[in-house]
Amino acid sequence: MTDIAYFAAGCFWGVEAAFRQTKGVKATMVGYQGGTTLNPTYQDVCTGQTNHAEVVQVEFEPSEISYEDLLDVFWTSHDPTQLNRQGPDIGTQYRSAIFYRNDEQKEIAERSKEAQGTRGLFRRPVVTEISPAMDFFPAEDYHQQYLEKRGLATCHI
Repeated sequence: MTDIAYFAAGCFWGVEAAFRQTKGVKATMVGYQGGTTLNPTYQDVCTGQTNHAEVVQVEFEPSEISYEDLLDVFWTSHDPTQLNRQGPDIGTQYRSAIFYRNDEQKEIAERSKEAQGTRGLFRRPVVTEISPAMDFFPAEDYHQQYLEKRGLATCHI
């Protein structure tokens, strides 16, 4: 039986691609979460007024990959020390966030964040938000598997 996890780590295109390449991940979908507007569009989210983050919904098989291992992919797919930005992308929709679905995910995410902060990998504090999952709104079709549709593996230069 599969489970679901939600991660926000900047522009969702590259983050989705990282998870799609991960063994045990059965499906991904990009969308919006953590905001106040119902059924936001990409244009709505880009205004910064909805408070949504660009997120990746990850459907995974826990017998093949653990939530902890998914968090490892999350931490290595972005810079969790940048507040409301990733590289050239600036705005609250690009924040680093983990949206947990239950107490177990919350506890694992909090332990993982603490470990990231004490491992000495980053010169600045980890600012990743850990919040309860709210309504997930799928992004427009053209955002789904965006890089894959264009024959690209990553957004990074």
